[in-house]
Amino acid sequence: MSGMTEVSSLTGRLLVATPALADPNFDRAVVLLLDHDEEGSLGVVLNRPTPVDVGDILEGWADLTGEPGVVFQGGPVSLDSALGVAVVPGGAAGETAPLGWRRVHGAIGLVDLEAPPELLASVLGSLRIFAGYAGWGPGQLEDELVDGAWYVVESEPGDVSSPSPERLWREVLRRQRNELAMVATYPDDPSLN
Repeated sequence: MSGMTEVSSLTGRLLVATPALADPNFDRAVVLLLDHDEEGSLGVVLNRPTPVDVGDILEGWADLTGEPGVVFQGGPVSLDSALGVAVVPGGAAGETAPLGWRRVHGAIGLVDLEAPPELLASVLGSLRIFAGYAGWGPGQLEDELVDGAWYVVESEPGDVSSPSPERLWREVLRRQRNELAMVATYPDDPSLN
């Protein structure tokens, strides 16, 4: 099979770390997949705020970010690069995307942080800035899925801008309509049970 079909692409979905995932970079992580194809996968961790204010590194974009107005650690790769992920309300597939924004999935897209912030100020519903990203080579993510490292669930536009990112892992699991909802109650340290 050469190339992935649209159905098999996980772009726009969430990877939710299972309690068994041992990598400390992804402990209780919720990753939004921004790209997933035969060449690999790229995403950002939605629930890792840093103490760095957006205004300290991207002054023009600070007023457009939601609370908390800090940079998030998007993953362990390229921590010196910044990615902007934004929700544009009404940004459905049939509509023309605003300049400076590229649709990833539904109303969620990537912001060109080199563009003047004023270009997008009137259309952004929410914006989050990430330092670094999570990346997987060809077939690597699929191997991790087979090994049971991640749950794959649908994303919602509000996930990108959750005002309580420390609760996002439990909230995403809790809203699932299957046995995954029970995983939300998994203790932080099972050895204390």
